[in-house]
Amino acid sequence: MTFAPVDMEINPSRRAAIKQDLLAWYRQEKRDLPWRDTTDPYRVMLSEFMLQQTQVETVIPYYRRFLREFPTVQALAGTPRDRVLKAWEGLGYYTRARNLHKTARFIVDRYDGAVPDAYDELASLPGFGPYTTAAVLSIAYDRDYAVLDGNVIRVLCRLFGIRDDTGQTRIRAMLQNLADNLLHRGDAGEHNQAIMELGATVCRPRAPRCGSCPVNDHCAAFRAGNADSLPVRAPKKPRPHYILGVGIVSRNNSVLIARRPENGLLGGLWEFPSARQMKEESLSETCIRAVREATGVDAAVRNRFRTVRHAFTHFSVTMHAFQCDYGGGEARAVNCSDVRWVAPDSLEDYAFSRANRKLIEYMDGIELL
Repeated sequence: MTFAPVDMEINPSRRAAIKQDLLAWYRQEKRDLPWRDTTDPYRVMLSEFMLQQTQVETVIPYYRRFLREFPTVQALAGTPRDRVLKAWEGLGYYTRARNLHKTARFIVDRYDGAVPDAYDELASLPGFGPYTTAAVLSIAYDRDYAVLDGNVIRVLCRLFGIRDDTGQTRIRAMLQNLADNLLHRGDAGEHNQAIMELGATVCRPRAPRCGSCPVNDHCAAFRAGNADSLPVRAPKKPRPHYILGVGIVSRNNSVLIARRPENGLLGGLWEFPSARQMKEESLSETCIRAVREATGVDAAVRNRFRTVRHAFTHFSVTMHAFQCDYGGGEARAVNCSDVRWVAPDSLEDYAFSRANRKLIEYMDGIELL
């Protein structure tokens, strides 16, 4: 694919017109969102962590509940990790919650509870990449850093007619250069929110509302009538699908749960022991192996319980859960970070993934031994 020539510095009069039209539109049309009525660095940081790869409508109730429970960075830092994960339960991408908790502790321990306002210091904290660093510094401290996320990339590609694969490193660098040059210096926070708002509500991935766009007079894609085809991305690889066997082991009216290792997918969350089905292995055999490998406990399958399907970002799973009786062995953390026997009515106190939470919802009224 050929490189699309772009005026990296942007004609000054065009740049001024885009900024003026964009900010005027934003001040009139912006959505009323709970994190927009503050420049408190902790609240800005929290909103940015939550909004990563998650829809605004999903985030709003979590943001409000989280602030009620952890109103300050000191409150968050002083809270056990399990409680933080429980508050995050259902929002997904749990690495964000773990990194947010680690960052809060760094801020309290190293910076006396003040979110750093220097780029290098903030960027060194867990969970802070270039986007989050620029967003927090510009919105909380009005520092002149331009954000580059999916919404901004889409707006820039359409505005300047960029038809190169946005997954390429050199194209990302070019887009960051464009964002930097377009930035309204001295009002970076509002500018960044305005261009992201434009991408979220008008310059949408599908069915863009070009007729309502405040900068369509300056937009190459609008003039060419090809906004739907931009930005250009390489074809996605097929998403793999895995079959899991899951063991719900009961003993003395309690069920066995294991906490996943800290690092990795769903790290720190609790689950019923599970494993991928191997070739020439029945699902019940997979279930028994999963329990033994995670906890050292021998399980005897009683009956099939439920089947749950769930999609993650890069793969999907079908979970075949079985009710199992305890068959011996001391429960211990083998291939997990912790293991416990828990009464079913106490499962609500633990943080589970959404897929495991579905299984818990089905457990009401089942007979345990």
